[in-house]
Amino acid sequence: MRKALVVGIDYYENVSPLFGCVNDSYSVKGVLERHGDSTLNFDILHIPVTNENSKISRGILKDNVVKLFEDESDVALFYFSGHGYIENNGGYLITSECTRGDDGLSLDEVLKIANKSKSKNKIIILDSCHSGVAGDISAIPEHALLSEGITILTASSAEQYAMEEDGKGIFTGLLVDALNGSACNLVGEITPASVYAHIDQSLGLWEQRPIFKTNTKKFVSLRKVKAPIEIEELSKIVELFEEIGSIFSLDPTYEPKRDNVELVEELPKPIEENIEKFRTLQKYNRVNLVVPIDEEHMYYAAMNSTGCKLTPLGEHYWNLVKKGRL
Repeated sequence: MRKALVVGIDYYENVSPLFGCVNDSYSVKGVLERHGDSTLNFDILHIPVTNENSKISRGILKDNVVKLFEDESDVALFYFSGHGYIENNGGYLITSECTRGDDGLSLDEVLKIANKSKSKNKIIILDSCHSGVAGDISAIPEHALLSEGITILTASSAEQYAMEEDGKGIFTGLLVDALNGSACNLVGEITPASVYAHIDQSLGLWEQRPIFKTNTKKFVSLRKVKAPIEIEELSKIVELFEEIGSIFSLDPTYEPKRDNVELVEELPKPIEENIEKFRTLQKYNRVNLVVPIDEEHMYYAAMNSTGCKLTPLGEHYWNLVKKGRL
């Protein structure tokens, strides 16, 4: 069971309204609801707060956070987009009725609820100002206390604001891009760590800095998309390369095209079995699993009878296939 609570608050009674949080929540809901092949992913409770009729109080938000984390689910994910507040005693998620900031839902309280949860994986994603304080121990700044299975990903550090651009949060825009496939591995899985890496690389040092905190033995997949290479094809890597340091020797029989017609008669004819292997090797090359030896392109490695070898990434996936971990 995979469940998610997705909250976006634009409407506030006593503080300035926001304009992109509800849109962001719809984007997150849309990408998390189903995998890339349209099969069901998360069962989502979506709370978009656009006006007085849909306003949400601190108590209601807390009740829903409690419900999210009360089950023994495989994954419980909480996404919040709205105003955030920080003071000496910690950070807060500001709900519609708040007047001060510290009358919102305490991030310490959210963490306590998640820490007690029996869910195998607890993921908290916050697109709000000062959200990087989430998980910190109030009495010991910059020290986090997370039970096993908790991961926190925030839009900015404790001192920073979460910025919007073109009517949507910069952080959430990158989050959605990552979940749509920009952060997938070669088997099409997207983890919290790969999402963070994507966001981190996309934001410069002078911009808001995302924060990532976790205590987990193994990252869960948040979403699956079409893999850059089919698993059946990837599995052939241990057949083509007997060992990590092996060189796969190539010659013109692997390449069906003949660019220089004057030399056609002098070249050995293509062999269909070799052509099939070469197609797979070319796919490996496109996803950085192999590189040609002494040539810039795989075509010339075949025509000039050199070869190809595994890259460090290729060695990693060779090991995964060899050990049956894919």
